[in-house]
Amino acid sequence: MTAATDVAGTILRDACGDRVRANVSMAPLTTFRIGGPAALFLEPDSIEDLHVVARAVAETDAPVAIVGKGSNVLVADEGFDGIVLRLGRGFRWSARAGAIVTAGAAMPLPALASVAQQHGLAGLAFGVAIPATLGGAVAMNAGAHDGEMADAVTTVDVFELRSDAARTITADEVGFSYRSTKLPADAVVVAASLRLRPGEAGEIRAAMDAARRWRRDTQPIAEPNCGSVFTNPPGGHAAALIDAAGLKGTSIGGAAVSTKHANFIVTTPGATAADVRALIELVRAGVERASGVVLHTEVRTIGGPDV
Repeated sequence: MTAATDVAGTILRDACGDRVRANVSMAPLTTFRIGGPAALFLEPDSIEDLHVVARAVAETDAPVAIVGKGSNVLVADEGFDGIVLRLGRGFRWSARAGAIVTAGAAMPLPALASVAQQHGLAGLAFGVAIPATLGGAVAMNAGAHDGEMADAVTTVDVFELRSDAARTITADEVGFSYRSTKLPADAVVVAASLRLRPGEAGEIRAAMDAARRWRRDTQPIAEPNCGSVFTNPPGGHAAALIDAAGLKGTSIGGAAVSTKHANFIVTTPGATAADVRALIELVRAGVERASGVVLHTEVRTIGGPDV
């Protein structure tokens, strides 16, 4: 633990007590089930907790990483020498006003899709197939089954750590694009509002069932993975390019390209983040060699260089 992180820990503990934990294994907090420890870990339950984090960052410049359900995340084997935040129960709520559903960022997206369905609101059925929190889904413009967050989000509440301030921004200000946004690196999504539309209950339920079935039939959900590894190139599909390059089933150490879906990397007990990194590079090089297309990852790294 660096001096900055050590001082940050003191500041956080003075306000949050034993809710602040040190040397916390990140592997169980990610869907890859790999990665080293977080020097400091906190589940903020309120905006007041985030004010404390902002003060710790301002006084120490300690790095911060945010995790939700831990999908689309690769934690370095050496861990993360900074503060890892995972929003707590105080940010898990939902409310409805007509066709607008507003929820806290810790709300699981599949659960929020079910809330919408219970109120007869269509437009979020795709979310039942995305194992993410609302905050993570907004931050990366998550999508599946012909839908994405940009289709529904109207406003986002963020807490910006560097300015120690909360504000509400519009969807235009979020800057949604394919699997990304223009949110500042220090912005913690704390809530979002979605504009949905009235729908017929049976049709909404059928759409959700189709999304669940699509995920079950096409993705290796029984094996640890981070979700899609690469974004789809313009006019193409990463999985098809990886398959055409003959890379399905290729493995390095405990990491392997899924035989069920080529754009997924699955891990086995004993796998390391280094295995995943090496496999990503092997796949990227193999696809470029076979097709001339350079694949880009949608995986976010915590600790170590980007992949």
